Amino acid sequence: MTTLAIQIDPPQDTRQRVILTGRLDTHTYQDLDAALSPLLGTLITTLVLDLTALEYISSAGIRCIFKARKALATRQGKVLVTNPQPQIRKVFDMVKAVPLSDVFASTEELDAYLAAMQRKVIEQHAQGDTPIVPHFAEA
Repeated sequence: MTTLAIQIDPPQDTRQRVILTGRLDTHTYQDLDAALSPLLGTLITTLVLDLTALEYISSAGIRCIFKARKALATRQGKVLVTNPQPQIRKVFDMVKAVPLSDVFASTEELDAYLAAMQRKVIEQHAQGDTPIVPHFAEA
């Protein structure tokens, strides 16, 4: 029997980190769907999947990630992946499950990307180019 452990960290602003350990396959994908469902109904716009300890992913697991990407895309959000094992990264690359620009080799690389994106928004706001409006306030 395969197992999948799912750890959901406390949210940070509009970002939510989920750590997956084990195997994400036809026996465990429903566990991930059930864990992500309430998160996707919140105001988060960035879902970070930490795959440091994910050993295997099947097409059922890929569908879970596609489903989360689709849900977040409706509010200009995204799913970012960090620390994928080489075999997981290869699967993502082969099936184009996650754009390579959304896959990060480490948490540090992801944090640097997020910091740069936030600096860019702050700089644009300071120059008067675009107002900073939370996504939930746009509706």
